[in-house]
Amino acid sequence: QVQLVESGGGLVQAGGSLTLSCAASGSIFSIDFMGWFRQAPGKQREFVAQITRSSITYYADSVKGRFTISRDNAKNTVYLQMNSLKPEDTGVYYCNQAYGALWSASWGQGTQVTVSS
Repeated sequence: QVQLVESGGGLVQAGGSLTLSCAASGSIFSIDFMGWFRQAPGKQREFVAQITRSSITYYADSVKGRFTISRDNAKNTVYLQMNSLKPEDTGVYYCNQAYGALWSASWGQGTQVTVSS
């Protein structure tokens, strides 16, 4: 497994945009799935989006049409473009990796996203 470091979070007004980055310590080329998750205060961590090795994407219904996940294998980085942000998008955002159907049990520090109304 590679180590993942998230960045790009911040404070933004509702309707605004942010782009998160997930930088890997090694190649992500052979990783089956890369994904983003988030955890709001007092809530469980939840799935946001994933992208396969062949760049097939899948999104949670709550972010579909507003968020876009992408990967740059040359830079070993995964991105999450977030548009039309809502206060309910507030939380700590984490990226993760999966070989086969299992997401890693190891999580990074995450990056805080706060959307003000």
